[in-house]
Amino acid sequence: MDDQNKNLILATALSFLVILVWFLLFPPEEPQTPVATDTPTTAAPADGLALTPPAATDGVAPAPPTLIDPDADPSAARETLLAGVDRLDIDTERLEGSISLIGGRIDNLLLKDYRETLDPDSPIVTLLSPVGSSAAYYALYGWAPGGDLAFDAVPGANTPWALESGAALDVGAPVTLVWDNGDGLIFRRTLSIDENYLFTVTQSVENTTDRTVRMAPYGLVARHGEPETVNFFILHEGVVRMSDGELQEIDYNSMPDMEFVEREGALADVVPVAENGWIGFTDKYWMTTLIPTPGQAFTSVAKYVPGAGIYQTEARMPTMTIAPGETADNSSYLFAGAKEWEAIRDYQRDKGIERFIDSIDWGWFFFLTKPIFWLLHEINILIGNMGWSIIVLTLILKALLFPLAYKSYVSMAKMKELQPQMEKLKESAGDDKQKMQQGMMELYKKEKVNPAAGCLPILMQIPIFFSLYKVIFVTIELRHAPWLGPFQDLSAPDPTSIMNLFGLLPFPGPEAGTILAIIFIGILPLLLGISMWLQQKLNPAPTDPTQAMIFAYMPWVFMFMLGTFASGLIIYWIANNVITFAQQYFIMRRNGYTPDLFGNIKSSFKRKKPDAE
Repeated sequence: MDDQNKNLILATALSFLVILVWFLLFPPEEPQTPVATDTPTTAAPADGLALTPPAATDGVAPAPPTLIDPDADPSAARETLLAGVDRLDIDTERLEGSISLIGGRIDNLLLKDYRETLDPDSPIVTLLSPVGSSAAYYALYGWAPGGDLAFDAVPGANTPWALESGAALDVGAPVTLVWDNGDGLIFRRTLSIDENYLFTVTQSVENTTDRTVRMAPYGLVARHGEPETVNFFILHEGVVRMSDGELQEIDYNSMPDMEFVEREGALADVVPVAENGWIGFTDKYWMTTLIPTPGQAFTSVAKYVPGAGIYQTEARMPTMTIAPGETADNSSYLFAGAKEWEAIRDYQRDKGIERFIDSIDWGWFFFLTKPIFWLLHEINILIGNMGWSIIVLTLILKALLFPLAYKSYVSMAKMKELQPQMEKLKESAGDDKQKMQQGMMELYKKEKVNPAAGCLPILMQIPIFFSLYKVIFVTIELRHAPWLGPFQDLSAPDPTSIMNLFGLLPFPGPEAGTILAIIFIGILPLLLGISMWLQQKLNPAPTDPTQAMIFAYMPWVFMFMLGTFASGLIIYWIANNVITFAQQYFIMRRNGYTPDLFGNIKSSFKRKKPDAE
C-alpha cells in the first residue's frame, strides 16, 4: 500500500475515532419529555421564602425552615398565587410579568420573544415563578441588620411594600416602593429596566431616629427544588459567577456536595470579591444574575439548603453605618432573560461588567468557539438566515485554510505521479523493508514531497467541528432558527425521514432521538453520506481488501452516527465536503493528476473475481 493511502486511512480513521469518542461521551440531545409537576421536587419553607442572609459582620443566623404542603394543580396554582397578593406590573416590548408587593420579590417574569416550541401558539417562556409554584424561582432584595438592630426592623422576605411612585415598570418608567418600619427607618426601593433584560435596583434607607444604625444591603436569587435541566455533559447548568476575573461554575448536582458553613447554617461556597464580579443561575438558554455595581466590593455566596432543597446565590454588600438624619443607598443590576450574545456583550462593554460574555458556556475550545460564533453572528446580520449563514461561514473557513489545503493536495498529486517510481522501488527492494523505506525517503526528499501533508486538512477540521457543535448547541441564536422547507430549527436534528419520503408525505417522521429516527434517517444525513462517498472516489480504492472495506463503510457509518446531531451541524459538514471535493479535484488536476472520478465509482460497483487456482 502506498504512503498516500496510508495517510488518508490514518487521517480518516483518526477523525472517525475522535468523533466516535465524542459521540459516546456527548450523545446528541434527546427530546425532553415533560416532567409531571403535580408536586415540587423538594419541599419549600413554610413562609415560602429562602433564608435571609445574615449581616455581613454580625453573623446573625435566621431560623431554620419548615415545610408546607404542595399545591395539587400547578398550572392553576401559579395563577392563584399571582392573584393572591398585590402586584406591580412589568410590561416592556420583551418582558411581561409582575413584582410582588410582599417582599418586593421579582417572581413573575415571561420572555415575550421566545416560545416553548416551534408551534406559534405554544406558551411563551416562563423564567421566574412565585413561591408555592412547582418551580419557584425569584429575585429578592433586602437589608441584613447589624449591631442591636432586630430582623423585623429591616425589610425582608415578607415585608409589605407600598407603591410610592410610578404605575407599571417599563422602559423609561421606573417605579419606587416604600416601607416605613414604624420606628424611624424609612426604606425605599427604586426599580428601572432597559429595553432588554437588565433591571437596575436602588435600595435606600432614611434614618430619622436619634441613633446610629448599621445594616448591609443584599440581593439574592433562589430556586426551590433542583430545576429540570438538559443534563448534558457538554453544557454547564447551575451557578455561574465571576470573582475578580476568575470564572467559576457549580453544577446543581454538585451543590449538595459543598461544605457546611456554620455561619450560613447551610452548605455554602463564600467568596469575597474586591472590585468586580457577578453571580447567578444559568440554564441552557436563560440566566438570572446578580451584578453589583462594577468597582464595588461584595461577598459572593452560592448556597444550598438541604432540608428545604433551595438553591441560592447571594450578593452581599458591605455593612453601612447610617447616622441620625442621614440617608444611605446602594445600586446594583439584575440580569433576567435570554442569554443573547449581543445584549450580554453590550452590557459588558457599556456597563463595565467584567467578562460578562463568559456567562455563555463557550467550552474548552473557547479560543475557536468565540470567533466562530462572532463570524456566524455577523454573517447572519447580513443574510438574515442561519442556514445560509452556516454555509457562508463554511466557505470562509475553507478559504482561511486554503493555503494548507493547497499544499496538501499538491503533495497528493505529486504522490500519484511518483507511483511508477515507487512500484520500481518495491520490485527492486523485494522483501527488504528497510531498503524500501530508505528508497522512498530519498525519493520524497528528491521530489520535495511530504507524505504526511494529506492528513492535515482532515485533522484541522476536528477542532472546528467541535467548536461549531458547541456554538450550535449552546447559543440561543440557533434555537428555533429556520433555514428552508421543513428545517425550521437548526439546533434540532433533521425532522425529515425516509418513512415520510423526506417530508413529501403528510405525516411526521419518527420522534427525534429514538431508534427509529436513527435508522430511518432524514435527507441531510443522507446527503452527508453521499458527499463523503463522492469525496472518497477522487482516489482509487486501496488494493488491500480490509482497507477497501473500511473505506467502503466509512461514509455510511458517519451518516448514521451524525444523523441525530443538530441539523445546522450537518449542513456545515455537507458544505465542507462539497467544497473539499471541489478543491481537491481542481488542485490535483492543475498539478498534473486528473482524478478518475467516474472510473473509481464504476469500479466500486464491480465484484472482485476470485483468484484462479
